[in-house]
Amino acid sequence: MPLSASGASAASAFSTRPAEKDPYRYQVGFGNRFASEAIPGTLPEGQNSPQKNKYDLYTEGMTGASFVAPRAENFNAWLYRIRPSVAHKGFTRLPDNPDLESCFLPLNPKVHVSPTQLAWHPFDLPADSESVDFVDGLKTIAGNGDPTLREGLAIHMYMANASMDKKAFCNNDGDMLILPQQGRLDIQTEFGKIMARSGELVVIQRGMKFKITLPDGPSRGYIQEIYGAHYTLPELGPLGGNGLANPRDFEFPVASFDIDQSPWEIVYKVCGQLHSCSQEHTPFDVVAWHGNYVPYKYAMEKFVNVGSISKDHIDPSIFCVLTAKSKQPGVPLADFLIFSPRWDVATNTFRPPYYHRNSSTEFMGLLYGIYGGRSDGFQPGGASYETGFCPHGVSYDEFKAASEGEQKPMRVHEGTIAFMFESSMMFTITDYAMKRSGKLHEHEPKMWDNLKGQFVNHLDEINADLKKAGLPALGSELKAQ
Repeated sequence: MPLSASGASAASAFSTRPAEKDPYRYQVGFGNRFASEAIPGTLPEGQNSPQKNKYDLYTEGMTGASFVAPRAENFNAWLYRIRPSVAHKGFTRLPDNPDLESCFLPLNPKVHVSPTQLAWHPFDLPADSESVDFVDGLKTIAGNGDPTLREGLAIHMYMANASMDKKAFCNNDGDMLILPQQGRLDIQTEFGKIMARSGELVVIQRGMKFKITLPDGPSRGYIQEIYGAHYTLPELGPLGGNGLANPRDFEFPVASFDIDQSPWEIVYKVCGQLHSCSQEHTPFDVVAWHGNYVPYKYAMEKFVNVGSISKDHIDPSIFCVLTAKSKQPGVPLADFLIFSPRWDVATNTFRPPYYHRNSSTEFMGLLYGIYGGRSDGFQPGGASYETGFCPHGVSYDEFKAASEGEQKPMRVHEGTIAFMFESSMMFTITDYAMKRSGKLHEHEPKMWDNLKGQFVNHLDEINADLKKAGLPALGSELKAQ
């Protein structure tokens, strides 16, 4: 018997309207402290833990940070539920998923180091003959660190063709940023319901229980999991108070609960291990809640692009939607960047990314559309990877067109959303990605073969300029090369 927040709660704060592809309402505003109740008058007034709650609900607190964290970084929530999470029958270790990895230290024999640019064709959905839900369909591609160290990250794919029934998932290791690429995800959380399509991101923080059903059938997508940090909006600096991903465009669920006293399984991920916990009631029985430790979603089409309107190429930080801090000041653990439709207008400028060697590690995926110049076979549901300081850039054909073409205002990435997981950390690559997926292919280095040293074709002009400057001419041996 599901109940959701009524018009009474919608009147207390702005909430979105249901749409054809998304039947749910949301509260808005990144970083807000929200309050939501599915039955009016359920939230306690003036305190968090009264001696006795209305309707004999149980109080349950959840913290997403140290108790003494600075106010701006102190995340918590208070939930008022029919039965507390502690009412369960204990834990049982589940068999290891051989394709799920959490330790990315090079001493782990199941991960690999690659200085080579790598790419993957779209990963296969499960066969019709097998039933694979979201949890069973997790496949790890790459990562850094280990959840026990409380810093690092993992990049996963999910490929599923079955909805979760009386089963929920709770990731105790880190926050998960989920990017559906094919098929919507209908996500039931303890805080309410979220519908996510391709082009939207969902963040479900560490320690929250959720369940995923597949309204459109088989689904595939990308996940970035971060250990020991939470996503936040990047600083805007000279941009001022607006731009990039605006806080009001992030959507948070409203309270919704089920009355269900039948058996459920909760799968917990702890230090990379999966454990099963059985209980005689639904985990989605929260009648009211308040706090700022709440899952959310964001439609990436709402991103406000900024860029050069005069000359030169701006650093990719202008495409950052969300960032997560590392333990080193000023250095992010992870930036989540998107490349979406926008105008390109810079004058006398090489408009594609210049050839570069960055300290960051880059992992790219494509949600929909066409993203040219990356590599052969870069398609929705596939991926590419460059380790830190690995030289990369567009193909010769892209270079030639950008160097010689007429520079008039043009639209780029029309009908496309590509993304990048960028990190200051070095990644290792899993056995699944390197050996078992069957989708690995290396970037074709021949795409750069025609980037010849055209400098030597200008020796006569160069030597004339050197002579004018009173400098010795370059040797004729260069012509022979």
